[in-house]
Amino acid sequence: MITSVSTRTSTDRVAVDTIRTLTIDAIAAAKSGHPGAAIALAPVGFTIWNHSLRYDVDNPAWINRDRFVLSAGHASMLLYSLIHLAQIKDPSADRLAIELDDIKNFRQLGSRCAGHPEREVDGVIEATTGPLGTGIATSVGMAMASKWQGAHFNKPGYAIFDYRVFALAGDGDLMEGVGQEAASLAGHQRLDNLCWIYDSNEVTIEGSTGVAFTEDVAARFRSYGWSVDHVADANDRDAMARALDRFDQNSESPTLIIVNSVIGYGAPTKQGTAAAHSEPLGEAEARAAKRFYGRPEDSPFDVPDEAYEAFSAGIGTRGRQSYATWLEKLERYRANNPDLAKELDRFSTRELPIGWDDDLPVFDVDDAPLAARAANQIVLNAAAVAIPWLLGGASDLAPSTKTALDSPAGHFSPSDRDGRNLHFGVRESAAASAANGLALSGLRPFQAGFLVFSDFQRGPMRLGALMGLPVIHIFTHDSISMGEDGPTHQPIEQLASLRAMPNLIDIRPADANEVSEAWRVIGPITDESVALVLAKQDLPIIDRRRFAAASGLSRGAYVLADPTDGQDPTVILIGTGSEVHLCLLAWEALEADGIAARVVSMPSWALFERQDKAYRDSVLPPHLLARVTVEQASGLGWERYAGNHGAIIAMNTFGASAPGEDVRRKFGFTVDAIVKAARAQVNGTGDNA
Repeated sequence: MITSVSTRTSTDRVAVDTIRTLTIDAIAAAKSGHPGAAIALAPVGFTIWNHSLRYDVDNPAWINRDRFVLSAGHASMLLYSLIHLAQIKDPSADRLAIELDDIKNFRQLGSRCAGHPEREVDGVIEATTGPLGTGIATSVGMAMASKWQGAHFNKPGYAIFDYRVFALAGDGDLMEGVGQEAASLAGHQRLDNLCWIYDSNEVTIEGSTGVAFTEDVAARFRSYGWSVDHVADANDRDAMARALDRFDQNSESPTLIIVNSVIGYGAPTKQGTAAAHSEPLGEAEARAAKRFYGRPEDSPFDVPDEAYEAFSAGIGTRGRQSYATWLEKLERYRANNPDLAKELDRFSTRELPIGWDDDLPVFDVDDAPLAARAANQIVLNAAAVAIPWLLGGASDLAPSTKTALDSPAGHFSPSDRDGRNLHFGVRESAAASAANGLALSGLRPFQAGFLVFSDFQRGPMRLGALMGLPVIHIFTHDSISMGEDGPTHQPIEQLASLRAMPNLIDIRPADANEVSEAWRVIGPITDESVALVLAKQDLPIIDRRRFAAASGLSRGAYVLADPTDGQDPTVILIGTGSEVHLCLLAWEALEADGIAARVVSMPSWALFERQDKAYRDSVLPPHLLARVTVEQASGLGWERYAGNHGAIIAMNTFGASAPGEDVRRKFGFTVDAIVKAARAQVNGTGDNA
């Protein structure tokens, strides 16, 4: 058994043990939680914060603060205790970020101490964590952001950005695939400003990690190109401080510090066992643990003055000095670099440059048909010229997704930290996680891939939406029309699942001009994620002289075509993406037959649902029940717009391998099929499929 090591001052020891007792008491009061890791890692967290972390508790949103990510989010009471004892101010209110009452109400409605850490304001809890692996993967994006910001904004003598990123991980983080992807990427990028602290306690919910996890972690990380350090006892704060100092002196690679700990340290019968992982210690065990720490057994939520004093003398004093020095440097920087300073101000507040969308292209009906992904490449590059901090890349698919930024954007690498083309490799999960980290650091990132592979990104995408991050997910090859690669690459259910995700805006443009208008919507977004879903195949440019303007996209759905003779429509055709063109061809056929039809382009369910009822009813009149919806994807949810009696032309199976036109014909995505369904609707003989 690891024994207690008395190092540093008694005040520090009191602070460490206060973290432990707050953890015990909060979880006991909540009757749920994960005490073991938080108790074991109290000296590690204390040392990171009070020895290394450059952070001003009075100005937590400082853009050059060091970042601390608790990837092992089940140990949330460690983070909450650190925040409270450090007396971090809430930048949005006249109060502490976490009051003692919040800790007393851990895991209760209204408390800021949720079961797992949740980011609410900049700089306090850096990232929402809990799903294992995503926190450390997000930290890679943060470290990349620091390198990019430094290369872009810094000038000789003016290090405006040089923050470091610390992430505390457990065994589960290192088992998860996303963590391994992210570690590989960080090693390749030689992110020497990134330090992961790995809590190796050898216990998971099922018992010893040995039942499933016996690899040599140090050897794996060295093979990734990381520096690996080791602290044999989590209680040895001096050893931990020396390891952190070695990280700070390393300029070649990211650092992994492996820390051996005893889960539930100090709990006499539960320490070192799975019983300490995810349930309260129990009254007798809690009393015994407090006795072992030398803390009062009968004073729940006891916080002695020495605990606050230890943090004030550590992170408090150092952070205030660091921030004051940085502010002085910033003032001189402003005087000597006024243009960059103005850009920095816009960047820091997510304010777009004036006229950023003036040069977004407008496409002409006489232009050749253009794939939505190809149109997006043109629009994306125009936006990137205007927004210097717009950057991103694909999971080894940039030539297919057409998301490469033109010269002189450059390629982010150890030799070009100002490059705006990011190469994630075949690491979809890490790409989405890194994009979250970039967005958390103030950049405007996009990440791209095939729509079907969004399945690999579900966890980080969900966390990005939960945090309200303006990440742009660009998904191409959006339907069975991609053809020959077959059903393994043809998305069916993905659109419906993305639309089900709160705080994620779906946009599936019908032509090049809708792509351009999509970016006018995307640009100003600051607190939501976007899924921009694009067709692989060429699409005709819709004649906007004849049909409605593409600016209707901003409202989610709009009337694209109505009967030419001024009649009220008798049937509505609703399409998204490439299917809108089929609806227009069907509209022409119905017009020729004397059937009054309306075509609605519905690129975004999310945006449409935000419109007032009057607008929604003007597009889809409630009394007009004859409707046909058309989309090369699962029909799940389309009954909302088709109604109880409308026809839904959609996919009910997986696709097939063949040229796109043949696949569309096989599954009924033809003008004839739409016309037939519309006639049946008008005649009252149709069934909703």
